[in-house]
Amino acid sequence: MTVFQWHRDDAGIVTLTMDAPGQSANTMNGAFRADLGAAVERLRGEREAVRGVIVTSAKDSFLAGGDLDELLTFGPEQADAFFASLEQMKGWLRELETFGFPVVAALNGTALGGGWEIALACHHRIAIDSPRSRFGLPEVTLGLMPGAGGVTRMVRLLGLQEAMPYLMEGKQVKPADALKAGLVQDLAVDAADMMAKARAWIAANPAPRQPWDRDNYRMPGGLPSSPKVAGLLTVAPAMLRDKTKGCYPAPEAILASAVEGARVAFDTACRIESRYMTSLTVGPVAKNMITAFWQQMRALKSGVSRPAGVPSWRAAQVGVLGAGMMGSGIAYAAASKGLPVVLKDVSLEAAEKGKGYSRALLEKSVERGRLTTEAMNKTLNLIRPTVDAADLAGCDLIIEAVFESVELKARVTAEAEALLGPDAIMASNTSTLPISKLADASKRPANFIGLHFFSPVDKMQLVEIVVGRQTSPETLARAFDFVLQIGKLPIVVNDSRGFFTSRVFTAFVMEGIVMLGEGRPPAAIENAALMAGMPVGPLAISDEISLSLYAAIAAQNKAGVEAEGGVYVRHPGEDVVERMVGEFKRPGKAAGAGFYEYPKDGRKHLWPGLAQHYPVAAEEAPFDDLRDRILYIQAIEAVRCYEEGVLRSVGDANLGSIFGIGFPGWTGGVLQFINHVGPAAFVARARQLAERYGIRFESPQRLIEMAETGARFTNEAA
Repeated sequence: MTVFQWHRDDAGIVTLTMDAPGQSANTMNGAFRADLGAAVERLRGEREAVRGVIVTSAKDSFLAGGDLDELLTFGPEQADAFFASLEQMKGWLRELETFGFPVVAALNGTALGGGWEIALACHHRIAIDSPRSRFGLPEVTLGLMPGAGGVTRMVRLLGLQEAMPYLMEGKQVKPADALKAGLVQDLAVDAADMMAKARAWIAANPAPRQPWDRDNYRMPGGLPSSPKVAGLLTVAPAMLRDKTKGCYPAPEAILASAVEGARVAFDTACRIESRYMTSLTVGPVAKNMITAFWQQMRALKSGVSRPAGVPSWRAAQVGVLGAGMMGSGIAYAAASKGLPVVLKDVSLEAAEKGKGYSRALLEKSVERGRLTTEAMNKTLNLIRPTVDAADLAGCDLIIEAVFESVELKARVTAEAEALLGPDAIMASNTSTLPISKLADASKRPANFIGLHFFSPVDKMQLVEIVVGRQTSPETLARAFDFVLQIGKLPIVVNDSRGFFTSRVFTAFVMEGIVMLGEGRPPAAIENAALMAGMPVGPLAISDEISLSLYAAIAAQNKAGVEAEGGVYVRHPGEDVVERMVGEFKRPGKAAGAGFYEYPKDGRKHLWPGLAQHYPVAAEEAPFDDLRDRILYIQAIEAVRCYEEGVLRSVGDANLGSIFGIGFPGWTGGVLQFINHVGPAAFVARARQLAERYGIRFESPQRLIEMAETGARFTNEAA
């Protein structure tokens, strides 16, 4: 055995220590499965001499879960083989828990996914009480489900209702909370204490049985047929479909496996679980999600987009220019990670109000018990509101977050730069204006870069780093390090008007607005976006952002294109925006009126006036067209960014679209969606949409070539 180390002491206790060679964490790969089978076979052969088993790990964690890279290799043609491998592994775990001698899981660290499933197959679980350890089954977040007995055992351990948050939401718990929930039976202070307790429990319990194997076992909370549970199960599928919109098969498979399995014997329940797990593994959605949330996320965090050879860097003090919603959010993001912040605005009152944004967020955390008052005050003391530019001296990074005006941004840049050291970085939080144009106001354009945060900053993980024509590799590397320093997710793109995320997001919003102008029912437009998997409809998000802003951006874009000698092509949605802002005086939520009404004492609802000014067209558009237009227009704009060199990598495109603009996670991101459909099929469908709704749906040449050659978007750089 290479993964499992075997040691049997004089008392007949076998310690199986997992220590996969060449890996930082143990995973359920081929070598693990082979060794698990060998260990069970040896236990079978030495059964008479074995008095108990302790399963533990030599790594910092117990077992991280399945080998996700390996899971990506299983397609529909390997379904039978994958199902057989699941059943084989479950057979070994079942044999382990029914040998007749005690088996203890000594959880020295985190046990997630397959790691927790191994622990569940043990009679007793003891965990070191470490604040870093987590236990749970997060497979659903990757489009999968527990497949090594996790559904079957959790339902039998906790009952259907109590098990659902762990199974369908991927809930993870710390050791102390796991003890309260009955997931572990004991806590230890360190490894020595854990092993001593494991041996003591084995000595005191020579012939334990799992709860579900005892003659008097009753499922906690009742069987699916019991009145209380049956009532919940009547509404559960509808509630689930309302939440997932049918886009995510994993939660539905988990619910079905749990309920069906609860009605039958243990071994049959395990087989049901294997079938559902197999269908997910060989299906496309899990592959999309694993590609984005595992492979591409891992590459991003490892610094694949960061220039090599530049020493790592940490900001010591950050200046933020503008204490509006974005500037206040950036100040909070930095201070909450221990960074001193100088928050400057045109008046001290405005700067203090910006600091108040952080105070309100921190007070909520204190109220919820997530933060102490002392910690809150420590964070607030890191934010220094000011009206005096001289206070910016000593900052090694300044982020301007003022109004989207080239002239205003130029003034604040010049004022701030005069106070900075030679190596300090000047960054703009602009969402649309070209960084290279803004850098014209800088005396050190090599030190100028874009840091595009997303609103609300305290909740949105993504930061789009925009590299200008003269931005140096050192500046990019430091900006990348800063984003990681404050716990955000950095993607790197090249400069253009609107960069990547704003271009794609605007394409989404404006397509919804175009549909309204065509006479499509507004409720149908919003529902088409939700059914596609978008978190909110295009009309609602337009109100949130402000139609006035879209009008201003269109004017800026027109002026910029014409100043560069180009011809500005007016978007068909601009007519609707201009009417809403100018004629109807309904610029959005902040003004209390947009596409929606915002009554003070009620829920928002679509403005009835839309029916009068944009009556429903006589010819009804297929709902599939509405949904596909939402997804396809974003994917097409992303390919244009890829073709133009704005995007530097496929991974940045996918993760940026999901975490920045809410592109549906089930697709794996905006370019992975094209892989999901297939480039040839995508081009064919886009051609249909172009014929019906306009040339903006015509596929870029790069995509047409991919359709002809069978190429796909890979994890390599653009």
